[in-house]
Amino acid sequence: MAADSFDVIGVGIGPLNLSLAALIDDAGRRLKTRFLERDTEFDWHRDMLIPGTDLQNSFTGDLVSPVDPTSQYSFLNYLKTKDRYWEFFNYEQFNIPRKEYNEYCRWVSERLENCRFDREVTTVSEGDDGAFIVRARNPETGERHEYRADNIVLGVGSRPYVPDELSGKLGEDVFHSSQFLSRRADCLEADSITVVGSGQSSAEIFLSLLRAQEEHGYRLDWLTRSDGFYPVDPSKLTRELRTPDYMDYFYDLPREVSDGRVAQQDLLYKGISPGTSAAIFDTLYRRSIRNDVDVGMLSKTAVQSIESQSKGRYRLRCHQWEEDRLFRHDSEVVILATGYHRPVPSFLEPVEDALVDADGRFSIDRDFEVETNGLAGRLFVQNDGMDAHGFNVADLSLCSHRNAVIINSIVGEEVYSVENGSRFQSFGVEQFVEESPNSELIEKVAFSTD
Repeated sequence: MAADSFDVIGVGIGPLNLSLAALIDDAGRRLKTRFLERDTEFDWHRDMLIPGTDLQNSFTGDLVSPVDPTSQYSFLNYLKTKDRYWEFFNYEQFNIPRKEYNEYCRWVSERLENCRFDREVTTVSEGDDGAFIVRARNPETGERHEYRADNIVLGVGSRPYVPDELSGKLGEDVFHSSQFLSRRADCLEADSITVVGSGQSSAEIFLSLLRAQEEHGYRLDWLTRSDGFYPVDPSKLTRELRTPDYMDYFYDLPREVSDGRVAQQDLLYKGISPGTSAAIFDTLYRRSIRNDVDVGMLSKTAVQSIESQSKGRYRLRCHQWEEDRLFRHDSEVVILATGYHRPVPSFLEPVEDALVDADGRFSIDRDFEVETNGLAGRLFVQNDGMDAHGFNVADLSLCSHRNAVIINSIVGEEVYSVENGSRFQSFGVEQFVEESPNSELIEKVAFSTD
């Protein structure tokens, strides 16, 4: 089978690689590209497109606008093309309904000639000339395809994560939150439902079930090991951390410092949106008027194990870590909103030894390129490398910035202007001193006891 040759192959067509495909198309450069996706069409987190939920980003942070607001692939152009501009204008919201964001991305994918669906990448290896050989198959028909590429951009996204101690009971009534809408109808027939986990996904699922509870009459509980049901910080000065400047500052931190900082920044990206939090409280308050609240919520509580019981019930062994108290909790349905992780994709196994460091993870440079050991081709990654670039690697509003950096690096010149300096606060001492007429650096001197 003769391999088709490309300058760039993108593996996975989620919002991040879709942004890259759109920006490359808009740039007008003669890059030969192909983007491969195993699904039959664009459908982003389909089981979490819960009615009434919004994207937690402004429409101004769409796939392309932060880099090129004149792009044909902007959200505003989508609205105009779909004859929805004035409806959205009168909607008067910055946040896009999640279903509409999915429709917007699908619209972009259908307009791009470089996107191929029904293409599941099976292996990536190194060819005799040093380029990557990418092999893919159609999951439905088994038809095989082979490509050659000088550059690969991974955009396969994260994978549902369930702790080992809970994974043994996964099945029809114990499942990850990523399957929620497919399982929701069955959930509503249960006598009791327990949501385990924290963050926006668990809150949206809890709210959806809370709103349906009066009609269906089940008991609803929510357990999280987090310190509380805390909101993400939406304040304007905090949002300045969601900028290219902060990503650059974070990248320059020593790795022993940046590793610890990510763990301390949960509420910058893992918390519950204030709107969802308020909707949960308001619904509970209205129910409380007639003492009709059959709900339990407990934080600081880790679920240690799940065991099957009689009559289709499950028993959860729980530990409230602040009080250091154990208790058991029974439920017919258990929804595990336990997050996502980013394992090295199995299709990279032929070249994995040249990609990962001693800790089994990618070492990612400032341009989002993986530092490799002896590979001639270049591999870039999306949605990975929090240790290098901080929590912003998961921020959709910065995807166009990342992709502008990647495009400039691949081409070897500035195709897109990468704007920095769009913030009021400084993140590092040198930056502050440079901009402050009343400050100067003090050279470090060794401390002496003499």
